[in-house]
Amino acid sequence: MWAFHNPVKIQFGAGALEMLADSLQGRPYALVTYCDPVFKRLCNRITAQAGQPALVIDNIQPNPDFTELEVSCARWMSVEQPPEVIVALGGGSVIDTAKVLAAAGGNFHRVRRYLQEGEGRDQLAGVPIIAVPTTAGTGSEVTCWATIWHSEAQRKYSLALPELYPEVALVDPELTLELPLSLTVSTALDALSHALESLWNVNRNPISSAAAVSAAREIIDWLPALVEEPQNLMLRSRIARAALMAGVAFSNTKTAIAHNISYPITLRHGTAHGEACSFTLPTILRTVVGHSAELDVLLAQIFGTPIEVGVEQLEHMLHRLGISTAYQDYGISDREWLEIVDEAFAGERGANFIGEKARFLAVGQQ
Repeated sequence: MWAFHNPVKIQFGAGALEMLADSLQGRPYALVTYCDPVFKRLCNRITAQAGQPALVIDNIQPNPDFTELEVSCARWMSVEQPPEVIVALGGGSVIDTAKVLAAAGGNFHRVRRYLQEGEGRDQLAGVPIIAVPTTAGTGSEVTCWATIWHSEAQRKYSLALPELYPEVALVDPELTLELPLSLTVSTALDALSHALESLWNVNRNPISSAAAVSAAREIIDWLPALVEEPQNLMLRSRIARAALMAGVAFSNTKTAIAHNISYPITLRHGTAHGEACSFTLPTILRTVVGHSAELDVLLAQIFGTPIEVGVEQLEHMLHRLGISTAYQDYGISDREWLEIVDEAFAGERGANFIGEKARFLAVGQQ
């Protein structure tokens, strides 16, 4: 028995941003975005079609942290009449921040208490969100959770509430054309991780698996070409669609061991999230090959047969993209690596993984 649920209305394609006014339906909105010049131009396009926002929150930094989120929530309370909907224009950090704002209702303490103490669920709000992703990777536009960082305490939290699924996702590949190459690669590898993580997952189901296989194949086939032609809209569209499909897949399964390993590496060593969660993929794949006939069939649809050859090709692709698959190259000692792996397998996302820690460590030493 299995079930699949995703309530987000998706509008995909070049020019999808022009659907924003229709999606707002005249509601006063808060615009959550970055303050970079590129985003100021996009904000001008939005206000031209949808009118002035009731509130602009543009203090967003990568990996939204407790400190910045508290400031953002305070700005929400600075307007007389709270907005009825949030437009999140940006990457995963923007959309995750929008989800915190939607849940907090202007009071970050409510979210903090819920994350740290598990209390106050009934006090959390659910302001609707229209997500307009400008990166192709995080999938946050079709999930109901937000990744939140508490750098002072060296902790990562996941805010997960059904009310936080965006109401609408406007996925416009044209918005990714100005994305720097390094961020293009990093976010696409995050999407590849989402796809594969939803396959070696105890929660996988036929719909999530079909979406994941499609996403992984597209990224492996087209990301190297996009690196060579970053202004090619067709290639941008393929990667954007793949990232969306990966988001749909893991919106039902959640992530697994690669992501759980990545979080302390990002916190302690500053490694970009997409790199931190993708450098272990070849090792994990070698760990799970042969685990079950069903999984091998799915992996063969991505990597061909024998699967091991496809895994080697994935490893070569990562190296060509500048991603080392050795943990030592990220400043991690042998002792710290074992600690990270132990903690990752003991965590919630580790419990989603179908493989075994001993085999993962053994394969990594080969």
